[in-house]
Amino acid sequence: MASKKPDRLSQYIDNEPLLWKDRKRILGLPISFTRYSFDQNKFYLKIGLFNIRKDELLLYRVLDVKVNRTFGQRIFGVGTVTLLTADQSTPNLEIKNIKDCERVAKALSNIVEKERDEKRVLGKEMFGAAGLVDTEGVEHPIDTMI
Repeated sequence: MASKKPDRLSQYIDNEPLLWKDRKRILGLPISFTRYSFDQNKFYLKIGLFNIRKDELLLYRVLDVKVNRTFGQRIFGVGTVTLLTADQSTPNLEIKNIKDCERVAKALSNIVEKERDEKRVLGKEMFGAAGLVDTEGVEHPIDTMI
């Protein structure tokens, strides 16, 4: 047998275990092709069956975590967690119709704080990165989203 050439990319690939994963649920059942997961550093979004779109978000870039549960979602035991981020590609990420949404939001919030402490990133630095810096009474983009 021929010896395998060492793969130089392998040293750059994180193999951290996932802390949580779920699918977007329809009527409380995980039958959609939208999958959510996160580990200690990143949030992953994977959408599609034939054409697949993947997105990942560094958790230290999350500015705010919100939970929303409509009456219909409460009936089926699901909810939506919204992440307001300083990421340019996904400034507002909705994690729709997931089970245990309040536990997930709390876990994400704690991981975000831990990641910011490890990377020594302050919240005000992130607001500047998101283009939310106050310039003499100019209305912030975040104020118009809320």
